[in-house]
Amino acid sequence: MELFTSQGCSFCPPADALLAALARKPDVVAVSFPVDYWDYIGWKDTMASPVFVARQRAYAAKLGEQHAYTPQIIVDGLQGAVGSDRKEIDAALASARSRDGAMTVPVRLTQANGALAVEVGEGAGGPAVVIALRVLRSRTVHIGRGENAGRNVTYTNVVRGMDEIGVWDGAAATFHAPDARDDGEGYVIFVQKGSLQRPGAILGAAKTAGL
Repeated sequence: MELFTSQGCSFCPPADALLAALARKPDVVAVSFPVDYWDYIGWKDTMASPVFVARQRAYAAKLGEQHAYTPQIIVDGLQGAVGSDRKEIDAALASARSRDGAMTVPVRLTQANGALAVEVGEGAGGPAVVIALRVLRSRTVHIGRGENAGRNVTYTNVVRGMDEIGVWDGAAATFHAPDARDDGEGYVIFVQKGSLQRPGAILGAAKTAGL
C-alpha cells in the first residue's frame, strides 16, 4: 500500500501512525510518498517530490477522482481510501484482493555483494514494470510552521528514490538494483502494470528485511 502524506496537512499524522502499524505486519508492503501541494500553507515539506505528486494524480485520474488529497492510501494500485480510516483501508484491501491478478506474482529478494537480486516468478498479467523504491525505514521531522507547527511526526518507509529496473513479461526472470546505501535504508519492489508515470495494478511486491 502507498500512503500519500504531507507535513503541512493536519489530518496526516494519524495516517502516518497507522501506516507505521500496518507496515509491521509481515504480509503488508507499505510505503510513504510525501507530497508538496500543501506547502503554500506555510511549511515546505522536507521530503516531498513532484514525482510523487504526479504519481498520486495519475492514480486519481485512473480511479475517476476529481483531485488528489491527503492523507490517501492506494491499495495494490487498484483502490483508494482515506489514509487515517482503518475500516476504509480494510475494505479497500478486501476489494483490491478480490480482483483477478492482484498480488499473485511471486517476488523474492536476495542481497549479496552490494546488489539486490529481484527474482520475479512466472505468472499471469504481464507485461509489467519492475520498480525499485529506495526507502528510509523511519524519519522523525520537527515541523516548524503550518497546520502541524510544533509537532514531531515520524514517517515510515519514506520513498527517497524510484526507478524502473526492468520489464517482466510473465516468465520467471531476475532483475538487479543497487543495494541500500546505508543501514537506515531498504528497498520495496513493485511488479506493476502501466509505468512509473501511469501506474496500474500491482501484481506482486516484496520488501527487504527490516521494513
